[in-house]
Amino acid sequence: MDLKKIKSLIQFVSKSEISEIKIQIKNTKIYIKNNITFRKKKKNSWSTMSSKLSSSISNFSDRFSKKVNENEYLTIKSPMIGTFYRKPHPDKNPFVQVGDKIKIGTKVCVIEAMKLFNNIESEVDGKLIQVLVEDATPVDYDQPLFLLDPNY
Repeated sequence: MDLKKIKSLIQFVSKSEISEIKIQIKNTKIYIKNNITFRKKKKNSWSTMSSKLSSSISNFSDRFSKKVNENEYLTIKSPMIGTFYRKPHPDKNPFVQVGDKIKIGTKVCVIEAMKLFNNIESEVDGKLIQVLVEDATPVDYDQPLFLLDPNY
């Protein structure tokens, strides 16, 4: 199983009502546990879960949503549960700073999940106006990380 499929599986489990999943493909074993408690329990067939997985893999733009207050901002959200890091290494500078102009594909942070460091890239253009999370702190799926002004 390649890294992209594992990341997609982690994202799917974190968004779903699945409490845990174990997969073994030849000599590779994967165990994912979702610690989120859900209010309503409903039965999902495998076909329903696999279609949800397919749609979640193809629709990564859900991490970015418009937030309208007095101004219109773009919010970059966490695509997974893990630990948020602004820097590639403790001695290095952050990937992005407030005031930076961010383009599509710019690496904005790293999220560590299950001892894997996942590069998070922007899927929108904008000027960074606020970092919403402290460095080296846990983040949840869909938690806002950055605010961007699209009208820079």
